[in-house]
Amino acid sequence: MSDTESNIGIPAEDRAKIADGLSHVLADTYSLYLKTHNFHWNVTGPMFNSLHTMFMTQYNELWLATDEIAERIRALGHFAPGGYSAFAKLSSIKEAPEQPPEAMEMVKQLAEGNEAVARTARKIFSIVEDAGDEVSVDLLVSRMQYHEKTAWMLRSTLG
Repeated sequence: MSDTESNIGIPAEDRAKIADGLSHVLADTYSLYLKTHNFHWNVTGPMFNSLHTMFMTQYNELWLATDEIAERIRALGHFAPGGYSAFAKLSSIKEAPEQPPEAMEMVKQLAEGNEAVARTARKIFSIVEDAGDEVSVDLLVSRMQYHEKTAWMLRSTLG
């Protein structure tokens, strides 16, 4: 869905494809944010303090990223999804279980979630690149770097 016709040098059809792909990245990012925040609140065990702090750093970064991604969708002339039902349809991230898992299972799930967001971003990279959308290329590179590094750090915690 588009709000106004944009004339930024990217054809409307390409902007629609990019906005759709970025909507999936946004949904994954928001879903991972929510899961990370949930785990921050509910982590227990001998690594409580370090995991609680690590998760807080991660959910803060994810929260800021959601705004950046949504604003890029808007700059392309499209509306950003913003509801739980829309995110549920678009996201590849599984919701946090009702009963919080053990701390290391939380770490494992967050590592997998970060890898999933990197994969979602990578899926649309060629579309964005082929359209000559350097701004979205930069955004996707930044997101992939963050999620790949975060997944590595989380996996390193697992031993």
